[in-house]
Amino acid sequence: MLLLDEPLAALDLKLRQRMLLELDRIHDEVGITFLYVTHDQGEAMSLSDRLAVMEKGRIAQVGKPAEIYEAPATRFVADFIGDTNIVDGKVTQVIDGNYSQLLLPGFGSVVAWNDKKIQPGEVVHFSIRPEKIGVSREPPPEEPQRNKVQGRIEDLIYLGAQTRYRVEVDGLIINVLQQHNRFLLDQKPLQWNETVWLNWHADDSYMIQEGTV
Repeated sequence: MLLLDEPLAALDLKLRQRMLLELDRIHDEVGITFLYVTHDQGEAMSLSDRLAVMEKGRIAQVGKPAEIYEAPATRFVADFIGDTNIVDGKVTQVIDGNYSQLLLPGFGSVVAWNDKKIQPGEVVHFSIRPEKIGVSREPPPEEPQRNKVQGRIEDLIYLGAQTRYRVEVDGLIINVLQQHNRFLLDQKPLQWNETVWLNWHADDSYMIQEGTV
C-alpha cells in the first residue's frame, strides 16, 4: 500500500491537475492500493475508486465517489462533498410510492425522490446541488415532478465556463451554477437584482432523514 498525505497541497492549479493524471497512471501501472488523504473534494473524487468521508474522527460514509455525491448518507456528507443547498422541511404526502411532497420554508410545496420510503409527518433535510437547478427569466414549461420557485438574483460571479448565482427566495439564499454552452447566443445574460425562475426535477433532489447529521 502506498500512503499519500496531501501530496499535491503546495502545487499550483495546473500542475496539480497534471499530477493527478500522473498519479492515476502510476496507480494503474504499479497495481497496488493507494491510501490518499486530502481536504480537496475534487482530488478525492477524481482519483478514488472508493471514498471515505471522515467526521470528528469517525467514518461518516464509504462508497463510490458518484454514490457519495449523489446519495449522501448524512447532512454532513452532503454539505462537505461539493456544494449543495440544504433546507429543512416536512414530508406531507407520498406520491405513487416513489416521490414525496414536502413543505419547505421559503419554497412552499415541492416534490422529491423518495428512495427511503419516508412517511408523511417526518422532518427531513432537503438537498439540491447548484448545478442541477435551472435559472431563467421565464417560468419553465409545466411537466410532472418539475419544481419551480421565483427569486431575485442577489449576487453573481462569472467564472468563464460557468456563472455562479446567489438567488434570494423568500429569505433563503440558493446557490445556482449555470454551465455556459453558447453563452451570448442562448440568452441575454442575467443581471444582478433581476427576478428569475429556478427549476429542478424531483429526481435531482435528495432527502436525508432528520437525525443523520
